[in-house]
Amino acid sequence: MLVLPGHAGAAGSSEVYNLSGFSAGNTGGGIIEESNTALYKKVYTAADLAVALKKNSGYKVIEIMNDLDLGWNELPAAAQTSPFAKNNSPLTHPVLLQTGVSKINIDGFDGLTIFSANGATLRHVGFTIKRSSNVIIRNLEFDELWEWDEASKGDYDKNDWDYVTLEQDANVWIDHCTFNKAYDGLVDSKKGTSGVTISWSAFKGDDGSPGSWVTQQINALEANKSAYPMYAYLRSSAVGLSKDDIIAVAASQKKGHLVGSNAFDSSNAKLSITLHHNYYLDIQDRLPRLRGGNAHAYNILVDNSASWAAKKRLTSAMETAIASKGYHFGVTSNGAIATEGGAVMLENSHLIDVFYPLRNNQTDPSDGSYTGKIKAVDTMYSLDGAAFRGNSESSGSPLVPVPAAILPFSWTGISSLPYSYTPDDPSTLLTRLTAAEGAGAGKLSWAKENWLRTTY
Repeated sequence: MLVLPGHAGAAGSSEVYNLSGFSAGNTGGGIIEESNTALYKKVYTAADLAVALKKNSGYKVIEIMNDLDLGWNELPAAAQTSPFAKNNSPLTHPVLLQTGVSKINIDGFDGLTIFSANGATLRHVGFTIKRSSNVIIRNLEFDELWEWDEASKGDYDKNDWDYVTLEQDANVWIDHCTFNKAYDGLVDSKKGTSGVTISWSAFKGDDGSPGSWVTQQINALEANKSAYPMYAYLRSSAVGLSKDDIIAVAASQKKGHLVGSNAFDSSNAKLSITLHHNYYLDIQDRLPRLRGGNAHAYNILVDNSASWAAKKRLTSAMETAIASKGYHFGVTSNGAIATEGGAVMLENSHLIDVFYPLRNNQTDPSDGSYTGKIKAVDTMYSLDGAAFRGNSESSGSPLVPVPAAILPFSWTGISSLPYSYTPDDPSTLLTRLTAAEGAGAGKLSWAKENWLRTTY
């Protein structure tokens, strides 16, 4: 057994990194030797990546050797072809206006591992994985895919920029990755995708520091307010927000995981996803948001303390003034959501400053067809310092689902989970997932062949 530095004993052994959840059995690209250049591709440039991910390329293992800037204007002509495509054009962010944004379609692969041994970062690009099976993505960071939204008045309905979108896939494992703030979703799963596990990954809003991605954007708006009516209105005396207020409110990420994109889609019943040992820092919503199918979240840490504090900067008078102009600017505060008959279990997790930790209807609480099944088990929860540990079904529990009548919990289409797992005590998560070897890319230093394995 491989034991990582700083992880002594059974509880800290590398077995904790075994593939578990609905993606159990996923083989990825397998254990391929670097010398097998027909199956193993080392990627140093965008052109290399285009070759590696072209449909029917034959590659099973793709190793990202270094950071890559993959905006459409950053690509060489040789890479401006399938699987790359131009994404919706940026409108406001000063960096993205120069770099452009790309999308990469990974289509029809059966058995593929994409990884980095050093936690490389991919910027200005979103991936759509479709009609593929046994796909593994590990130890990669995704960054710089958000901009201020004047076009849809802050509704974020113009640029379809997700870091990863899964469509019609079977068996996808995303592990030890980091996802920074994005315009739309971080990892979305739709069109009947089944067998997804996302583990030991970090999902983060912007920290609002000088020079951060959000701060760069707000500085650009501040320098030319007249060109941005929504921003100018927020800064005007009619609302009264300061530049620092706007940075604080804008910093957190609006959406996490949408699972099932269309209401009552017949393929939603196939959806299945496991989230475990993930760290969500200032993610406002969708942890996950499920339509039909099944979602199991255990040992996740959700810390929304900064976004909750930012929400308090907005007075009721400010919110009224913003809404009167049709603008959307605020902080949502939702955790896990089950709708349309879907089943979500939140287990042995820790949620901090989430106003609605469990929701069971997003459309019409009086219409049971929109209601899902959801419960929490042995979960720690705190809001404004008031702490609770227990179940959603406990008397007086703050984890009771809202806003619809509660449905008895049962898995959808299955009698029990089709995998074994051993959840950790939720009291360990805050220290463990934020540690030097916690959740996210670039946290583990081990032999690169270990990224190709699924058990240890």
